[in-house]
Amino acid sequence: MAYIDGYVLPVPSDKFGDYQRLARKAGRIWKEHGALAYVEAVAEDVKPGKHTSFPQAVKLKEGEVVVFAYVLFRSRAHRDKVNAKAMADPRIAGMTPQNTPFDGKRMFWGGFKPFVQL
Repeated sequence: MAYIDGYVLPVPSDKFGDYQRLARKAGRIWKEHGALAYVEAVAEDVKPGKHTSFPQAVKLKEGEVVVFAYVLFRSRAHRDKVNAKAMADPRIAGMTPQNTPFDGKRMFWGGFKPFVQL
């Protein structure tokens, strides 16, 4: 069984190209440090719900899109090692809320242990 880090965040539509470049860069860095897979996807068929939804979870504003992403690892211990290396990488370490093309305050993430994997 693998281990998965997943996250969801809002990205301003006019900054989506910048976010795509950042995502490609981050994906290369995580893969270089040992991640098995790195996937970023933009919402295509995601509607606001009555009680909760992806748009509601990130407090989506007009002119923004929802991004869902995940990174695959061998185990939680492997995730912890890879993430420590990636976050210390100088290509990522300089990122701050002021120089990223998204609102990190409305991003949510977590680590997940699969219980069904077919």
